[in-house]
Amino acid sequence: MDQLQTIAADSGLDLDSQQFAQAMDARDPLAHLRSEFVMPTVSQVTGEAGNDKACVYMCGNSLGLQPKRARRMVCEELDEWANGGVTGHFRHTHGRPWAAYREPVVQKMAPIVGAKTSEVGVMNTLTTNVHLMLAAFYQPTAKRYKILIEGKAFPSDHYAVESQIRWHELPADAMLLAEPRAGEHTLRTEDILDLIAREGDSIAVVMLGGVHYYTGQA
Repeated sequence: MDQLQTIAADSGLDLDSQQFAQAMDARDPLAHLRSEFVMPTVSQVTGEAGNDKACVYMCGNSLGLQPKRARRMVCEELDEWANGGVTGHFRHTHGRPWAAYREPVVQKMAPIVGAKTSEVGVMNTLTTNVHLMLAAFYQPTAKRYKILIEGKAFPSDHYAVESQIRWHELPADAMLLAEPRAGEHTLRTEDILDLIAREGDSIAVVMLGGVHYYTGQA
C-alpha cells in the first residue's frame, strides 16, 4: 500500500481514481498476456442479452479464464490418442510423451518452490495432496489432537481438515481457527504466536496457507 501511495503521489493521481487504475494497467509488464485468454462478455456471464462488453473477471482463485491455446492443445492430445493409441506414452507428434509429462512441469515448478527438480513431485489434486500430507503428519493423541488453520481458509483445505478430524472420531474443537481481531480483516503474526503459545500442548499440526485466498494476505 505504501508503494501504491508513493506512485500515486508521484503521478499526481488519486489512489482510488479510475485514472490511477488505468495508469497502473499501462505500466503492468504482464498486461500483454491479457490477449492470451478468452474474455467472456457480460451477457455470456449473466445471461442478460444486449451487453457485449467484456466482463470484469475476479474469480481466478476458483476457475481462471480459459487460455486461447487450451482448446488447441487439448485437441492435439485427442488427435494423438486417436492416431497413435498407446504409443503416445512414449512417442508424441508434438514432443510431449505422456509417460514423461511430469518432467517439464517439475522443471518449471522447482524454482517456484525453491527446490531441486529431484525434490519436487507434481501430482493429484489439491485436496488429495492435503489428505496425503495429513495422513503422514497428523497423528493425534488424547492430549495433542488439534489442527490449527486460518479462519475462512480455502474451502477444500477446511473440508479436508474437517474430514480428517471426523475420520479420527475427534470432537469439533480439534479444528482450531486463527481469526482476525474484531473489526479487522487480516491476521496479525503476534496473535497467531499467542494462540500457539496458549494451545501449544494440544496442537498436533499447524496448517496455514501461504496466501489467504479470501483476503490476499501473504
